[in-house]
Amino acid sequence: VLGRDGTGACAAELGFLGVLLGKDHDVDGFVTATLGPLLDYDAQRGTQLVHTLHAYFGCGGSLTRAKDELHVHINTVVQRLDRVQTLLGPDWNSPERALELQLALRLHLLTAS
Repeated sequence: VLGRDGTGACAAELGFLGVLLGKDHDVDGFVTATLGPLLDYDAQRGTQLVHTLHAYFGCGGSLTRAKDELHVHINTVVQRLDRVQTLLGPDWNSPERALELQLALRLHLLTAS
């Protein structure tokens, strides 16, 4: 289920499962561990990578719909998602990682408001 055989893991190593199954439910820690590089990049440079990623996932991964949602050129969306990949790694859009990112994005929006 976790993609690991014969090893143990603490709640912090389990991503969103650690938040759900752990006794502390460290939502802020999960959001920081998952989105931290994007949040830091946006804060330091005034960019909108987190917003772009949220729009991209909200549009079902459609670049065309995301660019319409964001009111930017499609190349801007592509460039921002390339930066997301640089910061989060090439697996950011794999099903497992995308699920973690989408949960972290929702939790970030809930805790930020």
